[in-house]
Amino acid sequence: MEGAACQPGVESALALGYRHIDTATMYENEAEIGAALAQAALPRDSLHITTKVWHDQLKPADMERALETSLRKLRLAQVDLYLVHWPSPGMDLPAIFATLERMREDGRIRAYGVCNFTVPLLRQSIEEIGAAIACNQIEYHLLLDQTPVRRYLAQHGVPVVAYCPLAQGRLAEHPVLAQIAARHDATPAQVALRWLLDQDGVAAIPKAGRRESQQANLDALKLQLSDEDRSQIAALPKNLRLVSPAFGPVWDQA
Repeated sequence: MEGAACQPGVESALALGYRHIDTATMYENEAEIGAALAQAALPRDSLHITTKVWHDQLKPADMERALETSLRKLRLAQVDLYLVHWPSPGMDLPAIFATLERMREDGRIRAYGVCNFTVPLLRQSIEEIGAAIACNQIEYHLLLDQTPVRRYLAQHGVPVVAYCPLAQGRLAEHPVLAQIAARHDATPAQVALRWLLDQDGVAAIPKAGRRESQQANLDALKLQLSDEDRSQIAALPKNLRLVSPAFGPVWDQA
């Protein structure tokens, strides 16, 4: 969410009970989120604020500047989670994690993690470097299989945070999900979210600006899918990747 829509959207979400706000340097909305957080005046320890450093800012000095800029815009002394937004070819992973660890030790971040890391990159980070990764944020929805990454992370006790959990709106009108939703007096989007949240070690971060959509996403927590529902979902194709920039990693590596 950008511009004039961002601050009231965040204020609405906080009023409804949302407490996890996910942003990034690249989104260019940290200042608006900071203003919304200040307006809400909620206890700091009730909030979980995530932001991210862009892939062209992964040298230690650049990371330091990026974090300080994010903290200033968010009007915070600490973020709860600081993520490497995308891996970068030729990046110095040991130096990146050493920098993140220093940030954690001096209290400017509570935890750190990664986004869009493949199994080989995760293996290097966790097994070779010993990085204390709090999560891997990846595109994940019921039309994209992420079993290899999820299996590896589960073996190491690291959760998945699913972005694009509604496949950029495509699942809101999916005919099979509409059939399932009709059985539960729900919406297709709520079915898609409930399917993700039923999985161990998976969180979801749907984007929603309108209060009605924000409430509907929260109400997905009330839905209970049946075995028949899950069977129908399992039969759907699972190869729809929507976010694959030219600078991204080679996906589906073992």
